[in-house]
Amino acid sequence: MHLELDHLFVCTAAGAPEAEEFLRFGLREAPANQHSGQGTANRRFSFANAMIELLWVSDTKEVQNESTRRTLLWERWNGRKRDSSPFGIIVRPADSPNAKAPFPGWEYRPAYLPDPLSMHVAESGVEEPMWVYLSFMRRVDREQKFIGHPIGLREITALTLTTPLLLRSPASQTMVKNRIVSTRLGEGSLLEIEFDGNRRNQMADFRPHLPLVFRL
Repeated sequence: MHLELDHLFVCTAAGAPEAEEFLRFGLREAPANQHSGQGTANRRFSFANAMIELLWVSDTKEVQNESTRRTLLWERWNGRKRDSSPFGIIVRPADSPNAKAPFPGWEYRPAYLPDPLSMHVAESGVEEPMWVYLSFMRRVDREQKFIGHPIGLREITALTLTTPLLLRSPASQTMVKNRIVSTRLGEGSLLEIEFDGNRRNQMADFRPHLPLVFRL
């Protein structure tokens, strides 16, 4: 099975005031979203092939309810400045539709997804990013909604994750093997996002507001 990036998230403060850094940089914001029944909300920035989601917990009871608890979203968000990885990396099939999951995990059916759709969530701890497979998503779903950004960025072409611990889960190995993300050891969590093959040979560093670096 061939995989490709569908979207990624980074945990932020409530309301994602960090999004203002993206707006100043020259990105255009897509409509925000409230995840009914899951207790999270986001601000979104769409590209032709993928999306960046700034995610926060909006309801502490919902995010810890019976159906959502196993996602560890509460622990990930609450511990984002300590030992939890603040990231989620979500992939889709790159070619023909395939319902077979590419790594071990469990089926999560949040209230906001219509039946029979579900998310396949990897069995990994919060020290790694949240790994998710969406069998129902296609690149065309992103392309059709893409408008364009004042700064001119179009596609996410690579991810490099710096992590303080070796990634050992089967899901992480699948992501590396499929070239969704490359990894390296370092102090703290950092995600470098390459756009359009880094053709401008430029960098934008959003620290300390967000643990993100753009390669343009």
